[in-house]
Amino acid sequence: MTATPLAVAPPRLRRGTAPPAHRADIEGLRAVAVLLVVLAHAGVPGLAGGFIGVDVFFVISGFLITGLLRREHAKTGRIRLARFYARRAVRLLPLATLVILATLAGAWYLAPPVRFATWAGDAVAAATYTMNVRLDTAGTDYFGDPSPSPFQHFWSLAVEEQFYLLWPLLVARGRFGPVLMVAVTLGSFAWSLHTTSYFGTAGRAWELGAGALLALVVTRRRPWLGWAGLAAIGTAAALFDETTRFPGTAALLPVLGAVAVIAAGGNRLLHAGPMRWLGRMSYGWYLWHWPLLLLAPAGPAARITVAIAALGLAVVSHHLLENPVRHHRVWTVRPGRGLLLGLGLSVTAAALAGFGILHPPEIPARGVAPDAGKAITTAPDPAVALTRLLTAGVTATDLPRNLRPTFDGAARQRLAPQLDGCHVGLTGPFRPKTDCSYTTGRRTVVLFGDSHALQWFPTMETLARKNGWRLYSFTRSSCSPAQIALDERRAQARYLECDAWRTQVVGRISRLRPALLVVSSSVNYRQVLNGRPADPDAVWQTGWVRTLSTLKRFAGQVRMIADTPFLTVAPADCLSTNPTAVSRCAVPRADVLPEPRWRSQQRAISVASGVPVIDPVPWLCTTRCPLIVGDTLIYRDSNHLTEAYARLLAPLLEPHLT
Repeated sequence: MTATPLAVAPPRLRRGTAPPAHRADIEGLRAVAVLLVVLAHAGVPGLAGGFIGVDVFFVISGFLITGLLRREHAKTGRIRLARFYARRAVRLLPLATLVILATLAGAWYLAPPVRFATWAGDAVAAATYTMNVRLDTAGTDYFGDPSPSPFQHFWSLAVEEQFYLLWPLLVARGRFGPVLMVAVTLGSFAWSLHTTSYFGTAGRAWELGAGALLALVVTRRRPWLGWAGLAAIGTAAALFDETTRFPGTAALLPVLGAVAVIAAGGNRLLHAGPMRWLGRMSYGWYLWHWPLLLLAPAGPAARITVAIAALGLAVVSHHLLENPVRHHRVWTVRPGRGLLLGLGLSVTAAALAGFGILHPPEIPARGVAPDAGKAITTAPDPAVALTRLLTAGVTATDLPRNLRPTFDGAARQRLAPQLDGCHVGLTGPFRPKTDCSYTTGRRTVVLFGDSHALQWFPTMETLARKNGWRLYSFTRSSCSPAQIALDERRAQARYLECDAWRTQVVGRISRLRPALLVVSSSVNYRQVLNGRPADPDAVWQTGWVRTLSTLKRFAGQVRMIADTPFLTVAPADCLSTNPTAVSRCAVPRADVLPEPRWRSQQRAISVASGVPVIDPVPWLCTTRCPLIVGDTLIYRDSNHLTEAYARLLAPLLEPHLT
């Protein structure tokens, strides 16, 4: 890389000289940030908002790196980009690579085998500083992922490194540099108000920019400002939780708090020796704590113990790896060597992870299970045949070699309505590519509901082809057909798209006038009712009364399919971990039917409205609920059926519809 000259910033933004190279109070502020993150992840009560520690880190980083660049220009008259990137590579990559490889090795031996290839892909993203992009593309919910990746915390490092690909170039733009930096910071903040992305660099850059702009000015020492900033950070950590829309305007509180602490020029608490020491350990503790906590048992006491063990690893790696490497003359004298070291470490970690993607742990499977579909379709009484298969599934031992679909096939399952826009995800308008009909026939039948209605599409399609129905399907994720006002969990705001979609679909149904309408819905909506109503049960009841009365006006007959179970285990995880004892994955029936009151109310309202209710639970459970029936995998995730199993149930659903 070539050196880029840096002109002096306009006096209006650059009052005074560059800030000092070392700030003891900032070491202490690092300690505050990492404590908040670790204790929040450990589940310490009252610190659900500790995730804002990452935002504090962003402000610190922007301030220090911009100050570093200014000091380099003041000393040499230019910015050596190669030296800048080499310093970061030597500082960050040795420990990051060690944590990546150690986590990958731990995942090989301890994680569910079915997850290893995905997590190895995450390791590649961590090694190449693209983890935030991978999480964002996958639609990962930072607050609600039931099985988070052990590499998820690398997202914040990815944001920083992507930011610093651009930022030094802005700093080097002479008198226009500060103007550009202000523009980028304000633009990023505006974008964060618009987007729902938690991990995106575009919506996070303003946090680093806030610290960077502070480095362009010199402020007087004001101790009270530091205490006010710490109070703002603590307030955010105590008041925020998974229901807070973040980043957006909520991020202003911790970001401005961190800016205030740095602008204060010092703080007695942060200057304390233990705080400074913990700040020096913060990078290593941040990297080690997350994969270890994923192995920790439930309960704050056990998780805090594991977090302390992670701090011990951070101390050891700091003294044996971080400091020896970054202070060694081999890497500090010539930037090219540091860049080669960084490149070599990233390539090594990515290559080993790539090998893991191609060669994941083998999942042993033995024996050939009976064809469940054939057993049911050829039986005089399909219900009796299925009950026998369910009973056998509860006591089964081996994962069959002929399992269908495979774990990968279930994870990749996409039904026709998902491919043509007739099933809508959490975002986006209802603009299907077709008229949402999938079969031809004289009798019009409509399937209507959320993703728990979509899971019955293969069953309905099978019956439509058999009976000569013209089948339409209208479904949307996390949007109950009941007329209830909901919040969209990721956006932490009113799910207006759901309201609009429901109105559009009811309009379509009114024009179709179907002979039969099948409606189905999850019962898992209590936590996302808009406005947190005082009487959620009344909202649920009223919503269903309105919906069913409307649908009965437009359809010849209406049928309700009650909700299916919510498993307490991830099916593929449990089965791949217990391939010779799959019966361990069969959970008690009582444990997988949440919201019994809402289920009962939904049934009572339907019956009172003259709408017959079809209960699918006996098709899925006896006293326990197995995950495999014969050769068929029942669930593709914790609460949706596989296409194969849904089709298998067609003979059992048919008598309720014809």
